[in-house]
Amino acid sequence: MAERARIIFIHGASSSGKSTLARAVQAEINEPFWHVSIDHIRDSGTLPMERFRRGDFRWKEHRAAFFEGFHRSLVAYASAGNNLLLEHILEEPEWASDLALQFEPFDVFFVGLHCDLDELVRRETARGDRRAGSAADDFHRIHEGQRYDLQLSSGQAVADNATQLISAWTARQRPSVFEQLALEARGTTAR
Repeated sequence: MAERARIIFIHGASSSGKSTLARAVQAEINEPFWHVSIDHIRDSGTLPMERFRRGDFRWKEHRAAFFEGFHRSLVAYASAGNNLLLEHILEEPEWASDLALQFEPFDVFFVGLHCDLDELVRRETARGDRRAGSAADDFHRIHEGQRYDLQLSSGQAVADNATQLISAWTARQRPSVFEQLALEARGTTAR
């Protein structure tokens, strides 16, 4: 019987360093992981971003379907046996429990990546490819009430964070936070 696919889920504010950390982990971890993010889809030209920006289409009308499709695609990748290094922002309160239920068949390790507000704003401004204020919005809400298997600070060196993540992932214990979230969403408790 094949092993369950593994998902290392890096959650943090826009511009917190999720992509940089995911690339560092992918380069060092002892098995192949796909690096998956919304940015990859947006930047690849898959979405008609220029037409959304021009107002030809209203993002608000298509947003829910986009994220539903993205979340389902993650399940499809993992169901086929692919390990995922997922960087994502849980923007909606229900997404954590929804994804916990969808990810039940997989071995999920949930990582919170924290970054100081001043640094987030500086990075967002330097990038110039984010809606101004999105990093601050994320900072004030996305970690609130979240539980993680591991928490890291982007104030540490990327290589150190990658080493710490891989070490913690290798030594991970059961039940994981996502297993607990799935049980809670089903109204049961851990055994």
